[in-house]
Amino acid sequence: MLDLSDDPEAFRANVSTWIEAHCAESLRAIPQAEREICWGGKGFTFASQAQHDWMKAAAETGMSAPRWPVEYGGAGLSRAQEKIYREELARLNAPTPLESFGLWMLGPALLQFGTHEQKLHYLPQITRGEIRWCQGYSEPGAGSDLASVQTRAEDMGDHWLVNGSKIWTSYADKADWIFALVRTDREAPKHRGISFMLIDMEAEGVTTRPIRLISGASPFCETFFENVVVPKEDPVGLSRIVGELNRGWDVAKHLLTHEREMIGGGAQGLLGSRSLGAFLADLDPEVLEDPVLKTRAMALEIDSLATAMTLERYKDMAKQGGVGHASAMLKYAGTELNKRRYELLMSVTGSDGLEWDGPHGTLAQEWLRTKANSIEGGTSEVMLDILAKRVLDLPSQ
Repeated sequence: MLDLSDDPEAFRANVSTWIEAHCAESLRAIPQAEREICWGGKGFTFASQAQHDWMKAAAETGMSAPRWPVEYGGAGLSRAQEKIYREELARLNAPTPLESFGLWMLGPALLQFGTHEQKLHYLPQITRGEIRWCQGYSEPGAGSDLASVQTRAEDMGDHWLVNGSKIWTSYADKADWIFALVRTDREAPKHRGISFMLIDMEAEGVTTRPIRLISGASPFCETFFENVVVPKEDPVGLSRIVGELNRGWDVAKHLLTHEREMIGGGAQGLLGSRSLGAFLADLDPEVLEDPVLKTRAMALEIDSLATAMTLERYKDMAKQGGVGHASAMLKYAGTELNKRRYELLMSVTGSDGLEWDGPHGTLAQEWLRTKANSIEGGTSEVMLDILAKRVLDLPSQ
């Protein structure tokens, strides 16, 4: 059992001891770039017994969702305690016990807009890694203009009949459930008439098709809904709509702020917790004699530290009611920084970095993957437009 002391130093000692006791040394010995992420879900296969045991121990203590209330499967930590926990994970080279869109996106949306019964039902399943969720937002004709979604849910009395498609649905082929934006009122203005719906991916009529990327990987999918029956209430009486009917845009905007903060804050990429200097130190010393590369490396390191500090400041601000439109700034800064990082890595590794299975592992694939950073979660152009209009209050042309 983890002792949640209010004293910061006592808590640090307690959480450090807890991590060492429950996260096996074999897990902590794996370099971050070589780790297999624990996604959870019905069909997830653990990389090792140690990975399974670590996730289970975290779930039982609430540390897979440390800030969430205890009654919903979290640990009820304060912001300061969570920060200490993350610092100790990094210091001990311990992997995060569980990663999921349920933790990053759906959970915060349910905490804000879900009923007490929805929270009690869905949130503990997320923290225990029992259900893997995917996000059904973008459509072939509704990407940056997300409010133009056309996937429709027709009211059939005791159920909804869903037809349409989604695109760029990350890991839809591995997910158990999807949280999706569907149009429930086709006559309403486009920002109205949208509802936030929870759909079982095993329901008849739901199919997925992976989209192969230039990097060779297929994290994205097309998702199709053909006469999918979605009950208005589960057998236990839970509504499949989160928030108010036809007011799903409110939920969507709230979730997007968390997605953008997550993308912006997760822009460490291949380097993980290692500094850029540590990566460069592994290269031929002659590479670092180039003054232009030196300058680029130093500038990137400074900008990385500044971005990390800015992110921490906004996390503290979130305690007072969220960061709002500033999440667009975090997303833009983080993703553009990640693209710069990989451009520099490709420069310093030269032709070796272009090898698909070369001495630098998957660097080439990772570099190609970063090209999507400025598209997913809202394009960089859209983020700049939000900042101009909503934060800087600049006049429209």
